[in-house]
Amino acid sequence: MRLLQFVSCYCGARRMSTCIKNPQIKYTQIFINNEWHNSVSGKVFPSVNPTNGETIVHIQESDKADVDKAVEAARNAFKIGSSWRTLDASKRGQLIRQFTGLLQRDRDYIASLDTLDSGRPFNDTCSDVDGAIGVLDYYAGWCDKITGRTIPIDGDFMCFTRHEPIGVCGAIIPWNYPMGMMSWKLGPALACGNCVVLKPAEQTPLSALYCASLFKEAGFPPGVINVLPGYGPTAGAAITEHMNVDKVAFTGSTQVGHLIMQAAGRSNLKRVTLEMGGKSPVVIFADVDDLQEAVERCHYGLMDNAGQSCCAPTRVFVHEDVYDEFVRLSKDKAVKRRVGDPSDTNTEQGPQVDEEQFKKVMSLIESGKQQGATLQCGGERYGNKGYFIKPTVFSDVTDDMRIAKEEIFGPVQQILKFKTADEVIERANNTKYGLAAAVFTKDINKAMMFVQAAQAGTVWVNTYDWSTMQTPFGGFKQSGQGREL
Repeated sequence: MRLLQFVSCYCGARRMSTCIKNPQIKYTQIFINNEWHNSVSGKVFPSVNPTNGETIVHIQESDKADVDKAVEAARNAFKIGSSWRTLDASKRGQLIRQFTGLLQRDRDYIASLDTLDSGRPFNDTCSDVDGAIGVLDYYAGWCDKITGRTIPIDGDFMCFTRHEPIGVCGAIIPWNYPMGMMSWKLGPALACGNCVVLKPAEQTPLSALYCASLFKEAGFPPGVINVLPGYGPTAGAAITEHMNVDKVAFTGSTQVGHLIMQAAGRSNLKRVTLEMGGKSPVVIFADVDDLQEAVERCHYGLMDNAGQSCCAPTRVFVHEDVYDEFVRLSKDKAVKRRVGDPSDTNTEQGPQVDEEQFKKVMSLIESGKQQGATLQCGGERYGNKGYFIKPTVFSDVTDDMRIAKEEIFGPVQQILKFKTADEVIERANNTKYGLAAAVFTKDINKAMMFVQAAQAGTVWVNTYDWSTMQTPFGGFKQSGQGREL
């Protein structure tokens, strides 16, 4: 399945919001069966503020023993005759909507938690909460509209299909969009009547733990949703290898995706949905209707969330006739980007999520310099504390450079030059990834040629990174399998 989108930029009204600079951390334990627990092992791990590298709070660390308890609770909640299994489908939708109402009530607090925990600017974390509300509301409406069909088979028989819930679903979510990714996992699973064991990323557990309290407040029965903070190699691995988990939905790195598929094969052949990395190409033809608009779409698509987005347009192929002007405009846009305190509503870019990610991005920037790319701006740390990196633009990038091949996950733009359509299509597809792509042109024939040729799950035309809850999302090749939403 491939998603094609011909859309323009949308600017919706934003309600007034107030960032809580030092929000009270109300929950640090493991949430199982609608109750709070310390970890069986007694271990804890730090949640770190990426703006200064300091520990915010210590969180109870889940591992296999805690996962076993959560899966048992989920299986009990899923038993035939349980309050969850016998609940009217329409009532499931009402429960989800009660939860979204609580999200709306506590929106600024939840967004403030994610700003503190991830370093993402407050305006953006507010948008993430709003997006999660939209996704969950959408799936609430699907609860009583999931139907089968009758099949006119041969013989004196009646045949029909019935869509049934899978069972216990493991949901492993990333740190870059904590609320959005949680909603993408929970919405479809709950609408279909499943139970969930959710593991938030160890870098950003705070909002998921607070939401756990809202699941109970909304009225979800015990065991339907369980939240287990912890590390991937322990808690995440225990979920993927568990014999009583029926499906795992994962968003994260391709490397970990390989491990999850192997774990599914070693255990009970559980179903797996993977949404993973990308090295998404954007092609700018010389006949682009508005070059400045194309520059802005590529800039925001890449620099959003400090470049920490799986579908960021990290390879921008620009026709040689407009290449120099595109580079100049991109540099101008990058140097004006406001980097700083994510709680300040004027800030556009915060830090990378942690020291490991910071070092990885800086290493790849250094490789770009060493391999001969031209550094137009940025390329260095911003400030003297935290994990901030200046918006970076490289020109004269060639396909063999590391920055053109590896997923950077940072505010680093690569601009490559091309001559012909056939050439750029081949180069755009020359990657192990296939999550997203885009083309900018006023020629519908060129656009459709690229749409058909691009090996990517989503292809945008004259825009970038516009996703909605009504459209599926996922990749080709090693960017994943299956579809979200």
